[in-house]
Amino acid sequence: MPDNERRIIEKQPGSELKSELNQDQLMTLSSIEHFGWELKFIRRKLFQPKVAVVFDRDKKRYAILEADGTLNDKVDDLKIR
Repeated sequence: MPDNERRIIEKQPGSELKSELNQDQLMTLSSIEHFGWELKFIRRKLFQPKVAVVFDRDKKRYAILEADGTLNDKVDDLKIR
């Protein structure tokens, strides 16, 4: 594991993950959950903002839930293992 990145190995329940989102993110998440999207994890890199990652119902597409509540599906630099 790289030194500049902290990971939580145990899966956090959805309510714990949601507690880390701001109001704009929560509003967007609430809207997209009706279409099958769900908050999967929050990436925490040292000295960088948290990155909330959501997946679609089929687990084929993912997007970043930005701090301003926008959904960014143009994610080229995010590596999912």
